[in-house]
Amino acid sequence: MDVQVTYQNGVKFQASCRGHQILSDQSLDSYGQDEGMTPPEWFLSSLGACVGFYAVKYLEARHLATSGLEIAVTADKVTDPLRIDHIHIQVKSSMPIEPRHQKGLERAVDACIIHNTLTHPPTITTEVLSPAIAE
Repeated sequence: MDVQVTYQNGVKFQASCRGHQILSDQSLDSYGQDEGMTPPEWFLSSLGACVGFYAVKYLEARHLATSGLEIAVTADKVTDPLRIDHIHIQVKSSMPIEPRHQKGLERAVDACIIHNTLTHPPTITTEVLSPAIAE
């Protein structure tokens, strides 16, 4: 996986991957122009979309209805250190689901790659690159 993020202007950034682009900005009260989701909103969106994928695959494999499926992801911003915490995921079906499939669906969505990344934190390495200063 390879994503390139490029500074645009103000506090806007464009992320590019496999020919797709999305724009990140900040809200007006955070010095932005509100022209895109904030990085934490992207983060929660990524989790919701991943959960949705696993939910659809579970439902399809059992010939259960997928129409009207919605994923709601909420979280709190906390400090010390500044981060997202108390993430809550709701998978909402417009059709009744038997209790056995509710449990199975919960297991399936908890197996999504983003969920697993959060519950098994990755190793993160940060590297700052810049041209050499002429002497």
